[in-house]
Amino acid sequence: MSLDAFICPICRRPYPADVRSLFCRACGDPLLSAFVPKSPAIRRGRPMGVARYLGFLPLPEFDPDLSLGEGGAPLFPLNRLRSVFRTPPLWVKNEAVNPTGSFKDRGSIVAIHMAKALGFETVGTISTGNMAGSTAAYAAKAGLRTVVFIKDDTPLEKILSAGMHGANVIRVRGNYARLFVKSFEIGRVLSFYFINSVDPYRIEGYKVTSFEIFEQMGGKAPDYLFVPVSSGGHLIGLLRGFLDLKRAGLIRRIPRIVGVQARGCAPIARAFARGRAAVAPVRKPQTIAHAIANPQPPAGRVVLKLLAAHGGAMEAVGETEILRAQRLLAEDEGLLSDPASATVLAAFLRMSKEGRIPAGAASVLVITGSGLKTLGDVDSSRLRIAEADLSDLPQLMAAWK
Repeated sequence: MSLDAFICPICRRPYPADVRSLFCRACGDPLLSAFVPKSPAIRRGRPMGVARYLGFLPLPEFDPDLSLGEGGAPLFPLNRLRSVFRTPPLWVKNEAVNPTGSFKDRGSIVAIHMAKALGFETVGTISTGNMAGSTAAYAAKAGLRTVVFIKDDTPLEKILSAGMHGANVIRVRGNYARLFVKSFEIGRVLSFYFINSVDPYRIEGYKVTSFEIFEQMGGKAPDYLFVPVSSGGHLIGLLRGFLDLKRAGLIRRIPRIVGVQARGCAPIARAFARGRAAVAPVRKPQTIAHAIANPQPPAGRVVLKLLAAHGGAMEAVGETEILRAQRLLAEDEGLLSDPASATVLAAFLRMSKEGRIPAGAASVLVITGSGLKTLGDVDSSRLRIAEADLSDLPQLMAAWK
């Protein structure tokens, strides 16, 4: 099959589409798909997900046999939080309801389609959590072999989902950033397709979330979109989705996208605040938001350029803010997110309090992962747990009434 070209988002140099060569030889930055939708029509008769928005994606067709039911994540208002804190209009897009519990499934389904179309028998990824499980699950559905590289200190509970899907999991000693580069070298030699965080087709899959938000908001874009940021691929995909909608004449403007990182590992936010065009690595990441604790994000420079070009911003939030936001989502809205996802509410509340969000502006928070995967990180100090003998229950409950 013929593929559209790749392009460097920094120097605009074009390249042949080759999933084993994903970085600009001049800039060193990750390449993006140069695909421009030629027939950007929404297939209204299809459910939300890849099949509904196929005209916006670099896929010739959609194979339902490769799907696990991803897409269609709910968008709903956070009215209780809005009332308590007197904020502008606020919604949440809960990506944690995807089949493997995170937004990664959006990218995995598109990349696995490409893997099958290109004839690969083995795919791989580097991950310590969500991406490992998602890639392994979709590869299993497609009948492909999977290899997952993880850091040697990764806890067992974070890799069980990948292992249960039959992936070959390898704990690797050494620098994580170098491992990222090494995986592509191995892929070229062994004809494996490493679907890592900034894979161009994985990023294309993330656009689907933007299309769904557009439809769920009645055919318009929100004023603000808050998204947790690790490698940068997810933010890039969301931005590209809204740019596609604007190019197709379906919206007049794109949201102001606010990327959020934890202060204990915020290389992109720090560079943005200092007005720099490139990120500096974080030597010792220290944050409970493990899912976004990427000390050397490969798409950092791309994110900075795109945010500058399209009026976006970066915020960094502290550990106390993150834990408070996670608790607020759970106690006031019934939504148990992982700490990385809670960063977006923390950033929104701060910006709202400081008057940086206009009174009538509509904001959407993207919740990227389920808190059920990170129960060991939950702040248990406020849990209401009592003990009683069976005979004492009536008296105890009467006191609670």
